[in-house]
Formats: sequence, structure tokens, C-alpha cells
Amino acid sequence: MTVSKEFTTNYEQYLQYHLTHRSGERLRRLLEGHAHAEKQFLSQVWWPSIGNFRHLHPEYEVKDFQDGTRFIDFAYIRGSYRIAIEIDGFAAHARDIDRARFSDHLMRQNQLILDDWKVLRFSYDDLSQRSRRCQQIILHVMGHWFGEAKLTVQLNYREKDIIHLAKISPEPITSRLVSEHLGIRMDSAREWLHRLYAKGILRPARGKTRVHSYVLTATNQMYEF
Repeated sequence: MTVSKEFTTNYEQYLQYHLTHRSGERLRRLLEGHAHAEKQFLSQVWWPSIGNFRHLHPEYEVKDFQDGTRFIDFAYIRGSYRIAIEIDGFAAHARDIDRARFSDHLMRQNQLILDDWKVLRFSYDDLSQRSRRCQQIILHVMGHWFGEAKLTVQLNYREKDIIHLAKISPEPITSRLVSEHLGIRMDSAREWLHRLYAKGILRPARGKTRVHSYVLTATNQMYEF
């Protein structure tokens, strides 16, 4: 997946803002801890799903039960909700981590949950190979906890046309129906349906392996796109 110029511009502004508002250990942690995997999450998952970085804090500092300092890869803090987002590389857990650090890693997550954090974990492989699945998780979180997928998902005119078709169609929509309705090729129609599925707006009408028809998700039935 290519990185858009819009993402690059907003990402640089986002990172610069946090760099200029930190000092000491918090600044060092951001400089050293925010690396390729974290940027991959933002470019391939967060930005395509949400389209902004509001309320999202990189390398966020928290206190543990022993009054020590720990850092979360990303913290989404909004109202009474606090969501910890962690990016896990396979190599770090399978090869480099010892038993004590592994146990400490699990205890850290337990402490976050006890402190009323919601915790989301993504592997680096999922970010790079199954980014659409990760996008769906983020979109479902926004729809479930904040009830505003329509505000966080950026849609173009083509996507809005397909959603409108899904709302008025008495039957699940298919690639052929979209192709005929919009006057586009079947393969293009199929790709647009996959995009809306990845954004959590459409779901398969039946089955999960070979999907041929879609309906709006329950969360999106009420929205005016």
C-alpha cells in the first residue's frame, strides 16, 4: 500500500508537535521507541481508517503498580475512554525476550486493564500483510465505543454512491449490481466493495471465505452518508 502525500504531511506535523512538547525521558523514548513498526501502523491502519491523529499520543507514559514508568506505543484518550495500542514484532517476542521480561510484559497488560485501559494489540505481520483486517478492528472500536464511524471514516463520492445503493436495495448488493448501477467494470466494482468492507461499513451477506454479496453493517444502517 502506498503512502499518500496527505498522510506524510500530517504525520510529520503530528510527530513534530509531540517532539516539541516533550523533554527528558519522554522525549528520548519518543525518539528511540517510535520506529518503523509504529509508523507502519499509522500509515497502513490508523490513517486509512480515521484520517486524523486527534486524541492519539505516541509513546505515552503511564505509571505501573510499583510507581515505575512504562510507555504505551500509542494511547487514544478521549473522554472517559483510554485505549492502549501496542505493536508487537515477532522477533522481539520469539527470540530476544527472556522469561522474566516476558512475564513482566504480560503483567504490564494486566495492570493497564486494572487501571481501566482498553488494550488493542497488533503484530507487525498483520500490519504489513493484513492491514485491512487491522483497519476493521479500529473502525469497529470507533463504532462500538464512540458510535461515530460516520465521522471518523473519510468517504469519496464513489463510496457514498455504493453505500446509498446498499441502503435502498431490497437485496444484498453484488459486484454486478454495483457495476450496472455506477457504469463501471466488474473488477472495479469488486475493489470498491472490498474497500468498504475493510472500513467496516459493509459486511458479507453470507459466508466469510468466498464473499459475493454485501449488506451494511448494523452500526452503519442509521447513518446518513
